[in-house]
This record gives sequence, C-alpha cells and structure tokens, in this order.
Amino acid sequence: MSTALKLDSLSRHFGGLKVLQDVNLEIPQGGIFGLIGPNGAGKTTVFNLITGLLPPTGGRIEFNGQNLAGYQPHEITRLGIARTFQNIRIFKEMSLLENVMVGLHAQLKYDSLGLLASSGLFRSEERRARERAHELLSWVKLDHKATDKADNLSYGEQRKLELARALATNPKLLLLDEPVAGMNSSEKVELMIEIRNISERGYTIFMIEHDMRFVMGLCGDIAVLNFGRIIARGSPDAIRNDPQVIEAYLGREDDEVTLDATGAAA
Repeated sequence: MSTALKLDSLSRHFGGLKVLQDVNLEIPQGGIFGLIGPNGAGKTTVFNLITGLLPPTGGRIEFNGQNLAGYQPHEITRLGIARTFQNIRIFKEMSLLENVMVGLHAQLKYDSLGLLASSGLFRSEERRARERAHELLSWVKLDHKATDKADNLSYGEQRKLELARALATNPKLLLLDEPVAGMNSSEKVELMIEIRNISERGYTIFMIEHDMRFVMGLCGDIAVLNFGRIIARGSPDAIRNDPQVIEAYLGREDDEVTLDATGAAA
C-alpha cells in the first residue's frame, strides 16, 4: 500500500518547550487512521505543521512523495490536504450551501472578468458548484437545510457542515481534529456512519479524537502520542492492551489494568 503522508523525524519547539520530538509516522493511502494521546501530547500541533500553519523546528513532511517545506496553507490545500478544527470555523451568517461553495471556488474556471460580466462560463460554473455543494451536504445529511443560515444549526450539525466544506476542496487527505467534540451519543453514531461512507468513496482520513469509543470503532490503525513522541502504533486491540498506552492514560503502570473494548479504563 502506498504512503499518503510521511512524517520524518518531525519536531516542533516553542522556546525551551519541546512539543514534538522526532515524530516518525507513515499514513497509508485509503482507510481511516487515528492519532490519540492525553491532553497536551502535541496532536493538534501535528496537524498545524502538516497544514502549514506552523513551520517545523526540524524534520520533514512529505505528501504523496512531495516535500511540504516552505508551502503556505492555501498551497497545501491546493495539493490536496483539507482539515477541520477543534473550534468550529464556519461563516454563521451565510447559508449552508454558501459555506460549502466557499470551499469549491478555488476549483472554478472563470476569472474576475467573467464574474463581473456574469458570462455564460460563470453561470455554468456557479451552477456546477451549487450542484456539488448540494451533493456534499447530502453526504452529511444536511441537504434538506441547504438554504438555512449556518447560525441556526445545532453544534453537531455545524461540525458536519465544516466537514462538508473541507470535502469541497476535493482533498486526497482529510484531517479531522476532534470531529465529535461536543456531540451527543446519537450524533456521534450518525457521524461515524458518514465518515465510513466518505472513506469508502476513496478519501484517506487522518483523525485526532479524544472519544476512545469513537476512535476504536472507526479506525483500523491507530498511533499514540505522549509528551511529543509516538509510543505505540497498531490495531485497536493492540493499542488498548499496550502497557505504555495504559500508563500514559492512567499515569501509572498496573499490570492488572487494561482498556476495555471501548478504550476506557477497566
């Protein structure tokens, strides 16, 4: 299986604070990959480095074999990496359809003159964008609210809208930063099904999440980050029984303690 994303000895320091230290990780193309770890382990910093929001202190990031050093966030998006955020970032005064279309406009073929003249190409491209936006909203079961203002959505629905907008950039790799934060149980189940469906459409998904039941039920391959270092990688069963993982989450070693089938301490 070919590699979509490779982190090679990746480090990030803030002054004397070493948030990430020599992280080595390869994400294969296809499927759903999870990155977990205690609060403050450095997980979101990994995403910020991948997407160009922060420069690494050391190491290398490769996407489909291409070194991302020096690329700006919008350039990385054009290469095919999209993300969602822990804190929802949507345009609340715009409709759901308009929010998703924002992610599509970089792919449209008209120029500023076509926009000003409202040319036939402009109208055709806008129609295509609307149709695609409706389709993406249907993937997250929000198409029936396409004309509603985003501010009227529930918290869980706003997270789904952000996911649809990320998909609008036509990514090859989709980064999800705590996608079920703030969701209730039924919303989590719905999103789990929708993420599986998105993966089956050929998208590679790299996820950070604190909800262990969600991660263990969705990801076939999981890595664990603790104090800026990868301490384990494997299947959900291997991760929940790994002594280093148990110690990282419980703060002590105890041979009698394991993580149950949901990932919780047992």
